[in-house]
Amino acid sequence: MTSTDLAVTSDRARELIGGESDDATLRRFLHGLPGVDAVGLTQRADGLGTRSIKTTSKAWALDKIISLIDLTTLEGADTPGKVRSLVSKAVHPDASDPSTPQVAAVCVYGDMVPAAVEALGARHGDPDDGLVSVAAVATAFPSGRASLAVKLADTADAVAAGADEIDMVIDRGAFLAGNYGKVFDEIVQVKQACVRPDGTAASLKVILETGELNTYDNVKRASWLAILAGGDFIKTSTGKVAPAATLPVTLLMLEVVRDWHRLTGEKIGVKPAGGIRTAKDAVKYLVTVAETTGEEWLQPHLFRYGASSLLNDVLRQRQKLASGHYTGTDYVTID
Repeated sequence: MTSTDLAVTSDRARELIGGESDDATLRRFLHGLPGVDAVGLTQRADGLGTRSIKTTSKAWALDKIISLIDLTTLEGADTPGKVRSLVSKAVHPDASDPSTPQVAAVCVYGDMVPAAVEALGARHGDPDDGLVSVAAVATAFPSGRASLAVKLADTADAVAAGADEIDMVIDRGAFLAGNYGKVFDEIVQVKQACVRPDGTAASLKVILETGELNTYDNVKRASWLAILAGGDFIKTSTGKVAPAATLPVTLLMLEVVRDWHRLTGEKIGVKPAGGIRTAKDAVKYLVTVAETTGEEWLQPHLFRYGASSLLNDVLRQRQKLASGHYTGTDYVTID
């Protein structure tokens, strides 16, 4: 997204909310959205979670999941060596099988971006082109408790170091207090900090930390707010708060993205993160995306899994399938 695109996004937001992005105008718009039927949402998610997947689609599903993973290390003890090992795993998930696809991205703290970029070398680039992106968490991740100046510097440093994607956290305290204008403006300014000197920009994923938002209505409002402010992705969680990603919450966010697309023609990405550890669970999310927004969303610039351990289970299932020992029992129901 360029600076011109940012201006278009701002104009569209003003048009949709009926005024400037202040607390009162945003509150009127967000609280005017239809309320979420929690029982109905849970029932829809449960139904999608038991949807069958054809036997012939098993191999495709496993490879698709791998290609949509943001392989993550976000620990205080991270080192350049650990990041290099992560990159090696991202590029060659199964060293014994060169047909295994690469993951979409590696996700690290901002100070680890140079190590990730260097380790990727010629493999660094757009995952839609078969390369691996570098995503960096920013804006005082995971708490978001810092001044705006610090958050913007955090973002700009990561982008200057070579990050292709920025995963920012919203100020949940401000959101829950009804300070919607503050949250909106922070997202807008972080988006501007993602713009590089040549006019191109890193993609911005906006982490809602849904486990702290308390209600489905708040998740819906936060999703709309993040998209209105220019987020390229909406992301469930930091992975540091429980509950993290859940199928009902992800379904709700996908429904917001679907409605936004119908309203504006613009496609926004969704990233569930935290707690998705098995191929069985990942397939449920795959089906939910396909049934809610459509299979066109099953590509790296529109859907990601944020995970550190999911890849290992998917590789295990893939190896079982290749050996002929796979029965399908670790999945949603197989036709």
